[in-house]
Amino acid sequence: MADLSKLRVGLSGSASMLVTEERLATRVGSGDVPVFASPMLIAIMEAAAVDCLSSHLPDDHQSLGVHLDVNHSVPTPIGLTVTATATVKAIDGRKVIFDVSASDGVDRIGSGVHTRIIVDTARFMARIAAKSPPRV
Repeated sequence: MADLSKLRVGLSGSASMLVTEERLATRVGSGDVPVFASPMLIAIMEAAAVDCLSSHLPDDHQSLGVHLDVNHSVPTPIGLTVTATATVKAIDGRKVIFDVSASDGVDRIGSGVHTRIIVDTARFMARIAAKSPPRV
């Protein structure tokens, strides 16, 4: 079992993202209104959780997102910067549960809960390689 003793409830991380044309719902296929896309909100929330864990995991381990329950409640136009925060609210073995939220500098635009699992990188990659179809 990996040493996860550096993980503790209350740790937090953050990530920011400028709302650009490439990050709009109209561009990523998640809607017909030119506002910050929900898939991008999810991505920035996951990035905040990764940031939170990055310096607290053993070198040969990483985290994988396995569950999100997110509310995207306020639209954000192009040109604003979205900042997400992830705070560890529970740890259960290899499972880490975060409270996540995001703001665009004007409003809180979303919030929710995100779960990540800590994995041994080499073991995980071996499983992926075994599952991958042969290259032609």
